[in-house]
Amino acid sequence: QVQLVESGGRLVQTGESLRLSCLAPERIIDYDMGWYRQAPGKARELVARIVRGGATNYDESVKGRFFVTRDITKNTMDLQMNNLHPEDAATYYCNSLKLSWNWGRGTQVAVSS
Repeated sequence: QVQLVESGGRLVQTGESLRLSCLAPERIIDYDMGWYRQAPGKARELVARIVRGGATNYDESVKGRFFVTRDITKNTMDLQMNNLHPEDAATYYCNSLKLSWNWGRGTQVAVSS
């Protein structure tokens, strides 16, 4: 069963940085990809995207702090998160923008104030 694998989450303090990684089961160059997050009791939301051509786009809540990159040779996509806020705490997931694959387990980010 093909699966997305997210990693890199942990507990950090407000203002610190963290880098998440996503390993995709197929060639990510063929997909518009996104990073999503889901906080307890809230719906999953798309926070960053990188499309096939390489352009990126961010939710207003993370713009200027989060940066998405990819390595098409490794089929990986990273999310560099800077100046983390308590409201960034969530489980982070990756998937294509069309949700081409089943969700992975995600990686949990906790931010202490």
